[in-house]
Amino acid sequence: MNTIFWIIIGVLLFDYILERFLEILNSNNRKAEIPKEVSDIYDTEEYEKQQLYEQEKSRIDILSSTFSIVLILGMLFFNGFTLLDSYIYASFTGISHIFAGLIFFGILFFASDILSTPFELYNTFTIEEKYGFNKMTYKTYVFDKLKSWLITAILGGGILYVLLLLIDTFGSSFWIYAWLVLSSIMIFFTMFYSSIIVPLFNKQKPLEDGELKTAIENFASKVGFKLDNIFVIDGSKRSTKANAYFSGIGSKKRIVLFDTLIQELSTEEIVAVLAHEIGHYKKKHTLQMIFASLFQTAVLLFLFGLFVAEPSLTEALNIEYEPGKYHIALFVFSMLYAPISFIISILINMLSRKNEYEADAFAGTHYNPKPLETGLKTLVKKNLSNLTPHPWYVFFYYSHPPVSDRIKALRKIK
Repeated sequence: MNTIFWIIIGVLLFDYILERFLEILNSNNRKAEIPKEVSDIYDTEEYEKQQLYEQEKSRIDILSSTFSIVLILGMLFFNGFTLLDSYIYASFTGISHIFAGLIFFGILFFASDILSTPFELYNTFTIEEKYGFNKMTYKTYVFDKLKSWLITAILGGGILYVLLLLIDTFGSSFWIYAWLVLSSIMIFFTMFYSSIIVPLFNKQKPLEDGELKTAIENFASKVGFKLDNIFVIDGSKRSTKANAYFSGIGSKKRIVLFDTLIQELSTEEIVAVLAHEIGHYKKKHTLQMIFASLFQTAVLLFLFGLFVAEPSLTEALNIEYEPGKYHIALFVFSMLYAPISFIISILINMLSRKNEYEADAFAGTHYNPKPLETGLKTLVKKNLSNLTPHPWYVFFYYSHPPVSDRIKALRKIK
């Protein structure tokens, strides 16, 4: 139990305590006065339902995170990770450090996922079901889980293999080559996510000709947005919650509407929501977020490169250091990096919230702020969203501004 071991313990406990503190602030703030901009969203009965929904979601989150912290602290104090690493090398005689690393992370991933499954099941089939959101069957849940495992094994395992191979080949300068590889993968999936990954879970079909498609195309033409792909996704297969998103860059960009969104909003409101998504593209927010992710990855890899061969990282788990045995160092570093990752995520969330205001302003200026406001209110009501999040909770975790602040900004648009 060297100094790094105790730093890890401190990081984990600080993160857990901070999360609980912010959760308490956010929970207490549910009793705050509802901002006048959103006071007409819920009636008394609906607001009580929303409060109960938030409370139940909060409880299961606390249980899940508490279970996780107790489990990982137990593994650290009782040498669980050390025993796992020893078991791998004892079971596979002559195994290379790279493949030992793949097995090590693979076991941790699948064990963690399986242990978190009861919380997922309760959240989906008890809480979400109780409040009318869940449309997923147990069959769909199981197949989603199996497909997610397969994708993680292929994509995650492949990336981990390349990363460990680069470390073994280039030493501390590996981070340059790893960054180039990971950047290429990130850009590739930014472009092709909707056409490669999404179809494994949902059906997408082009938006049918009609009033909605014509209205969208007219607006896109008006603002000089070349739009070739408008798709409808069967979100109702899993939930009644509604959404829309923009994906891809260049010729691969596309707008995707959830079928639940089309069911809930008027044509004018849907166009306003899409005007917001087009605003992200016109303001180059998509590129900003790509560059932010690339920068975050570069910082992570560079810092790891400084300590990759540091014996104290491996010895923090009571494992003897060996050249080439980098998966333990990577695992320990991932826990030590958490505070830096947290700070960067705060900065990215700040940028994201700024971008949301800009996209709203684009939609309000080039289309109409009123249907965007009514559309936001409808989605908030439909999704039982919190109207009074605590400002600190927003600062640390929200990628979008609270809906009351967005509506306040929309009403200033002439």
